[in-house]
Amino acid sequence: MRDNMANDKQNIWLHLADTKAMPLSIDREAEATYREAEKLVNTLWERWMNRFSDSSTSHEVLARVAFQFARLYLETYQDNKDVNDYLNEYEKQLDALVLKLD
Repeated sequence: MRDNMANDKQNIWLHLADTKAMPLSIDREAEATYREAEKLVNTLWERWMNRFSDSSTSHEVLARVAFQFARLYLETYQDNKDVNDYLNEYEKQLDALVLKLD
């Protein structure tokens, strides 16, 4: 059993901006997601490094990138919560209608 669990994990290194490479142990099927996230962070960091090169350090730009992703995450989380709340209310109303027909 232990060997199967070990085989489901793999070690990768993420290279984010100009920071020291970060070792991670992840599920094998998650690698594409991690690599895409790595790419998104680095693309935005490179773009903003060029844009803010004379007014910000690399770490300040990386902080801006982190803030941008955190903001987007929270907006998406709230949007999903709103949709789920709406669907739950819709389901309750639909259930009430169906129960009236019985």
